[in-house]
Amino acid sequence: MEKELLRIKGLKTYFNTHLGLAKAVDDLDLEVNEGGILGIVGESGCGKSVTALSIMRLVKSPPGKIEAGEIIFGGRDLLRLPVSEMRNVRGNKISMIFQEPMTSLNPVFKVGDQISESFQLHQGLSKKDALHHSVEMLKMVGIPAPQKRAGDYPHQLSGGMRQRVMIAMAISCRPRLIIADEPTTALDVTIQAQILDMMLKLKEEIGTSIILITHNLGVIAETAQQVAVMYAGKVVEQADAHELFHHPIHPYTLGLLKSIPRPDLVERKGKPLETIPGVVPSLMDLPKGCKFNERCTRAMERCYEEEAPFVEIGTGHYCRCWL
Repeated sequence: MEKELLRIKGLKTYFNTHLGLAKAVDDLDLEVNEGGILGIVGESGCGKSVTALSIMRLVKSPPGKIEAGEIIFGGRDLLRLPVSEMRNVRGNKISMIFQEPMTSLNPVFKVGDQISESFQLHQGLSKKDALHHSVEMLKMVGIPAPQKRAGDYPHQLSGGMRQRVMIAMAISCRPRLIIADEPTTALDVTIQAQILDMMLKLKEEIGTSIILITHNLGVIAETAQQVAVMYAGKVVEQADAHELFHHPIHPYTLGLLKSIPRPDLVERKGKPLETIPGVVPSLMDLPKGCKFNERCTRAMERCYEEEAPFVEIGTGHYCRCWL
């Protein structure tokens, strides 16, 4: 039996804006097993990043607030930990790799010093020992001449190297869980493949679990064991990766899969790429019933009246749809 590491129950994270209440994450349930990789996919604005920030308790308040729910990690509810204890969890037991390293790395500090901070804060190492360990981390993530690069500033590194620095920071204290929020979005495809391969290798070496947040289903297919599809703040389908890609059920999941460019369709000239009609609804003005009903080609009268429950329709395969 796989051991559960993280369980999210009924998470609600809302934002009070001048336009109204935005339900960014609304009654979310998720779980991550020890040593597992959970992929979270969906269009921009579906609540993926807010979910990650909620786990880390980094939602800025105001305007944001975690209204309800539980985030059980290692048997403790993170939402009820004192601030001092939560600081010890961040970077030590749970680390996060942010989408854009240039906005996450401090431009006026050398990268070696920024990695050293975790060693000094969480492991009580001296500045000298922390810097030595930082160089080892840079070496581990495949940065050439790590001793020299430790003395560089972020602007002196390429995009791929900066992302590797972020990963080195994330794994420095060998956390039990890494949350990777679009870790390869700004990189070219060759560097993307290198970063993903490196993350999988490091996962095997240090035994950490990973939550991989992305809109790229190809990345999910290559890496994740479990997949959760989010739409308008809710999970609409969740299953084992193989099951989800071979037997998708929710119309939104089907739409995402059909919109992926396929090499075998290149020769079918004149046939446009399939798309999902319409746009993601405003979180301040969500439709009644199923949140996907205005874009769904198979919507029924019931879909406009009430939202379907999230039910198991096969072993480990859950879906939120009246069909």
